[in-house]
Amino acid sequence: MNRRQFLTTATAAVVTKPEPLIDAHVHVFTRNPRFPYAPNSHPPDIDASAEALLALMQANGVDRTVLIQVIHYRWDNAYLADVLRRYPKQFMGVCRVNPEDPAAPDQLSRLTEVQGFHGVRLSPAATPEGDWIKGPLMPKLWRRCEQLKVPMTLLIPASRLPDIHPLIEANPDLTVVIDHMADAPLSNDLNLLVLSRYPKVFTKLSHLGTISKQPYPYPDTQPRVQALLKAFGPERLMAATDWPVSLPSLTYAQAIALFRSHLDLTPEQRTQILTRAVRRVWPF
Repeated sequence: MNRRQFLTTATAAVVTKPEPLIDAHVHVFTRNPRFPYAPNSHPPDIDASAEALLALMQANGVDRTVLIQVIHYRWDNAYLADVLRRYPKQFMGVCRVNPEDPAAPDQLSRLTEVQGFHGVRLSPAATPEGDWIKGPLMPKLWRRCEQLKVPMTLLIPASRLPDIHPLIEANPDLTVVIDHMADAPLSNDLNLLVLSRYPKVFTKLSHLGTISKQPYPYPDTQPRVQALLKAFGPERLMAATDWPVSLPSLTYAQAIALFRSHLDLTPEQRTQILTRAVRRVWPF
């Protein structure tokens, strides 16, 4: 083989190398006295450690994963920070801060700049307890997120989506990610689809089984997926398993197979949803 043939072969190998599959939403937690759970939390008695997840990823061809701070630790991000330190190539992490604490923006800065987190997650309830999303502490926290260039990730019910429009409009350069399609019922996804008019808003294709009334692979959710594709485009939709919350109704292998094989997607749409959209938010 001469030099030209070698270079041609090497270039072809680079071009045809498959893109990494990235899971945009997983939780890890473990019973470890170094990382105690928050008082009054009730985590399931399962092994949801980083090591257990890595084994599942390897078995299912998943290269990288976005880890979301689980509520079992509340605002103590120590276990997730330890995981990110030990496995920096496989994981990126999204922290939690107390949204009702005036110090939350500075805590977010420390978690981002010192401990390597990339994003924060807020979880406003649909009930009056979640009215803080419209309160006076939010503008500063959202602005800090924009300044740090990390995404604002929201576990938010569909009924709350109109509350975030002013915050999105006040921070046009901030990337906002809606978890689990806001769990919008199949009969009413208007509040979710309206968000597509904001070019920096993404959503995760997850919890299809939660909103479906049919067994796996949830064929009645296909119109929802197509509506989101039309509104957001595949470049703003991300595949996410929500492991281990998805257990026991959905195994990790089934969750991955749903995106690989069962959704009505073109090859390009599949690549966007499984890889490229996530990389637009989390720079793996």
